[in-house]
Amino acid sequence: MTLKQYEVLNRASLFLEKHNRETKVAELLLQHHLQVSRSKFFAKMQDPIPRTVMENFQADIRKHALTGVPVQHLTGEESFYGRPFSINENVLIPRPETEELVQHVINLAGQKDKQPVIVDIGTGSGIIAITLALEIPNAIVYASDISEEALEIAARNAKQLDVEVTFLHGDFLQPFIDNNIQADIIVSNPPYIAKADMKHISDTVKNFDPELALFAEENGLAAYQKIIEQAHQVIKDDGQLAFEIGDQQSVSVTALVKKRFPSAEVQTIKDINKKDRIITVRQTLKTHPKK
Repeated sequence: MTLKQYEVLNRASLFLEKHNRETKVAELLLQHHLQVSRSKFFAKMQDPIPRTVMENFQADIRKHALTGVPVQHLTGEESFYGRPFSINENVLIPRPETEELVQHVINLAGQKDKQPVIVDIGTGSGIIAITLALEIPNAIVYASDISEEALEIAARNAKQLDVEVTFLHGDFLQPFIDNNIQADIIVSNPPYIAKADMKHISDTVKNFDPELALFAEENGLAAYQKIIEQAHQVIKDDGQLAFEIGDQQSVSVTALVKKRFPSAEVQTIKDINKKDRIITVRQTLKTHPKK
């Protein structure tokens, strides 16, 4: 018996609900398998679904319900800043909060009356670097990651979106130090979850996002410590840093910056949910580092 689209969607939503999963996943996966736009998807609710499409869709629904595999790993992509990015198990799935970090960096770059050099640390799928290169056409954008697999995805995304970003393999700022690259803006969404908090993370995250992109030593602060330690070798005299942070990390990250750069102006910015989400560090970084 051939089922209509709304019937298949309803059955899948009930199955997900029974397994304590978000019912919205059914809509996203069915739209993906039908390969239609969102508007067409809702306009075709009475249309019959081809058997092959239905079987593939139901297989993905079962896989998500029983294992927690993220919908983005099933579809192979996620939208960020209105653009599609390829995603797989080697990179962090983009979060909406990171769009706010990107918007803030765009604003910072707009305050500079020259061609800004922007460096993205721990680029993952390349969402930050690529979006900045697209939104700030006169910028020179570099990005680094210690994961070669992540850099492959990032390079693929840059090619698909037809934008130029220079990707470098290495740990934190070391590739830029080695290549004597000086930046106007350093941006990073580093791993910042303490390993002790792993038990509080949902299975769709901790079992499928790469640990390298999620968790950090030193109670989640290790990546910030390393970037701040290396920053004076890369940042220009009038340069700036912008970090995404965990919502309880403002005081700790600010203290790390002030310890290394006591003259720096440090600001915490809240996200749309009124949670601490971004830290910026302005000027005097290179001229007043503590030894």
